[in-house]
Amino acid sequence: MTVSSKKMVLFTVLVGFILSMAAGIALAEEKIGVVEPQKVLSQHPKMAQVSKQVQAIVQKKQAEAKSAIEKEKDNKKKEEIYKAKRNEAATEEQKLLAPLFKDIDLAIRSVAKAKGLTLVINKAHVFVGGVDITEDVIQELKKKAQ
Repeated sequence: MTVSSKKMVLFTVLVGFILSMAAGIALAEEKIGVVEPQKVLSQHPKMAQVSKQVQAIVQKKQAEAKSAIEKEKDNKKKEEIYKAKRNEAATEEQKLLAPLFKDIDLAIRSVAKAKGLTLVINKAHVFVGGVDITEDVIQELKKKAQ
């Protein structure tokens, strides 16, 4: 190896080291929050009301499916009716839950901004670390509901 190639290798190693240090510093500046989405959803002030509406829709769609299936003789058509009613119920459920998900998203963003968090992820995907903001998000939802 010539002197210039040794210098080039040393320079490349030095640049790599500096870049890795800079990346480490950038990561150290990240403030990561964690949240339990299921707990937040279950504690949403409107969840009890929406759950009752969802349950009523599911019962209605089941009754409609049962009535239509009893009139049908073909098993394949019975299966199609069942699937169609199940999909209708799922679509209605999504429509009812969408405003709650929007509220939760806004509450998470508000809490994250107030705490200076740059990233918020599902607590179930974190082994160690992060600032748990679950209770703060629930309190923010309750505050907005008033």
